[in-house]
Amino acid sequence: MSRHSQRGASLPETAIVIGALLAFLFGIVDMARAVYTYSEVAELAREGARWAIVRGSQCKVIDNCNAGQSAIQTYLQGRSLGLTTASSIQVTAAWPGASCSPKNAPGCPVAITVTYPFSFMTGILPAGFNMSSTSQMVISD
Repeated sequence: MSRHSQRGASLPETAIVIGALLAFLFGIVDMARAVYTYSEVAELAREGARWAIVRGSQCKVIDNCNAGQSAIQTYLQGRSLGLTTASSIQVTAAWPGASCSPKNAPGCPVAITVTYPFSFMTGILPAGFNMSSTSQMVISD
């Protein structure tokens, strides 16, 4: 076989390898963004639950006493950092204790669910999905 017949063969091979390598690297970046965003969503849910448990119906010395869903959502949207867009963060607050009256009395549980729409940068993976995390704690004040 002569060297003439293999001339330029490395160019298409290089293009294929570089394309595959770039797709792999961007996939890693997208998955890292997804893990980071989920971590932030989970932290916001925990922080929202902690914020709500000290602002129950008997709270007297802290701002936003007797906090409801809108106050919790406003607080968490103000706490969002990093890759999330604050206006896209949705918060659902629930007071699941059936025997609690009022619903946010001391000793009653509060559950905070934070949902965030995540979308991938690359077209390699699906368009996106909602990330969600719930945290439940017992109201102290």
